Amino acid sequence: MQYHLNGFQPGGPFVAKALEVAPSSPETVDVLIVGCGPAGLTLAAQLSAFPEITTRITERKSGPLEIGQADGIACRSIEMFQAFGFAEKVTKEGYWVNEVAFWRPGEDGSGLQRADRIQDVADDLSEMPHVILNQARVHDFHLEVMRNSPHRLTPDYNRELFELTKSDDADYPVTAKFRCLDGDRETESIRARYVVGCDGARSIVRKSVGHELKGASARQLWGVMDVLAITDFPDIRLKTAMQSADQGSILIIPREGGYMVRMYIELDELHGDERASDRNVSSEMLIEKARAIFAPFSLDVKEVAWWSAYEIAQRVCDSFDDVSDAERGSRNPHIFIAGDACHTHSPKAGQGMNVSMADTFNLGWKLAAVLRGQADPALLHTYSQERRAKAKELIDFDRDMARLFSTKPKDAAEAAQFQHFFKKHGRYTAGVETRYETSLITATEKHQSLATGFKVGMRFHSAPVIRLGDGKPMQLGHTLKADGRWRLIAFAAAGDSGQPGGGIAQLCDFLTNDADSPITRFTPDRADIDSVFDLRAVFQLSHQVMALETLPKLLLPSKGIHHLTDYEKAFCPDLKQGPDIFDLRGVDRRSGSLLVIRPDQYIAHVLPLDGFEELAVFFQNVMGVQDLFGGPAAA
Repeated sequence: MQYHLNGFQPGGPFVAKALEVAPSSPETVDVLIVGCGPAGLTLAAQLSAFPEITTRITERKSGPLEIGQADGIACRSIEMFQAFGFAEKVTKEGYWVNEVAFWRPGEDGSGLQRADRIQDVADDLSEMPHVILNQARVHDFHLEVMRNSPHRLTPDYNRELFELTKSDDADYPVTAKFRCLDGDRETESIRARYVVGCDGARSIVRKSVGHELKGASARQLWGVMDVLAITDFPDIRLKTAMQSADQGSILIIPREGGYMVRMYIELDELHGDERASDRNVSSEMLIEKARAIFAPFSLDVKEVAWWSAYEIAQRVCDSFDDVSDAERGSRNPHIFIAGDACHTHSPKAGQGMNVSMADTFNLGWKLAAVLRGQADPALLHTYSQERRAKAKELIDFDRDMARLFSTKPKDAAEAAQFQHFFKKHGRYTAGVETRYETSLITATEKHQSLATGFKVGMRFHSAPVIRLGDGKPMQLGHTLKADGRWRLIAFAAAGDSGQPGGGIAQLCDFLTNDADSPITRFTPDRADIDSVFDLRAVFQLSHQVMALETLPKLLLPSKGIHHLTDYEKAFCPDLKQGPDIFDLRGVDRRSGSLLVIRPDQYIAHVLPLDGFEELAVFFQNVMGVQDLFGGPAAA
């Protein structure tokens, strides 16, 4: 993390300078977030980084979450946490899912035997692990980011939304009315430019725009409990899928701390109009069922920290905003829904919290770009377009996984189907298989051959590099912070050291001086030259033979009130320990390439280093207007 740019400040570097005192609970805001779940807090943390955007987040509960329900954190989510600055805290506290065990009946159809034990996260899937951590701790880290932001943003608890209406007001078209459950006052009204409903499966925001969750229930009842137990089952500290011959199935998820485990326990099917609550499930019932599935192994539960029962259902909304298909070309959205408010599924694939956070990480930068005048409001249509398609994929995946997990195997071959399914879809459950279709902000694969390992529409797959300025080994992806900026990562051609006339120098000259350059056209006057577009370069030469002082000025930009030099824009392969990023990610060594990366870390375009016209046209379309700020960038 960089700091001291605008003068030395003592204290924690992760605490931003506070804004001038403003009303603690403004009645008009740019963005109103309803709900303090993972989706709402991810969005609030993202928006809190922008001093010029006013945000409020409300929650019906009286305070922060204390006991989590969705605790599996996919590799991709930890990549996102890295962008917010708390990935190390999560990986330090969490249980790392390194391997998965599969148990099923013995060859004679009785008892249990280990069928396989496999690696959970494939090699080079991500530099981040798959982690289990109390959801409440993830909330804590988001809340800390919010508190340390310029706004010192904190949630408004004890606020129950009961009405959401739209008007013709050009500035604040949405009005939300809340009951104040803390007795401070009876009701409160907040007018907003945009409202985002992160208020769960019974979302009031969703109902206010006339959407409903559509889909089917599997009519399968499951119980879940976090327990401290004594057992002779040998894989109790491994993620384990256990399928018994006739007692059902259990998914074991070891918890952080070394002792507690979570068990997802298959119960009986529901019949007719029966609901989970009709079964009068108790913790004692779950323990007895778990013991039956564990047999012949023993299970002595000493303490149940938390338990619940639920019915598997896969449902999704037709749209994730307030614009109907018929209106899509004529007006822009002002109300959005995210997370469980627009898609629900079973928890066993560990996707609920992860997909919910991905929803609002997708939406946050788009709202910020529109509110900051960096994009036309039409950009906001891409949220529903992109995330609904991903939710539908998740629903289909979850339906297949839930069915296979609940199938009572007739023989070893049938039992192995679930194991095969798990292996096949490991990339999906890690969160790294998401791919956005061609759109306003995702180009075609015309030049994909220039960087075959950086797929257009997919997240930037990090790789090790050496930072030229200080020789630091690091992951290139860790430069992609949640700050709303577009990234341009230029991979130099063979022999290019940034010298005049080379491909990198020509690219820098275009970006700095050409009237069609996105930096020239869309960076505000008097702003740092990398405030909207952050250029980085990766050279093929060793960092020990490169000459920093010969780099183009754009890779050594002067910034801040003192015009200090930023020395962290240039990188080289890690030729000592490897692997070489050019080989690892299939970057064309002869010609190099240019990656355009969205603020949510997804690759929007792969271009030749001299693809100046295509680069200019892409951002002209994304920004939606020409000469938005009326002048060239400040050098």
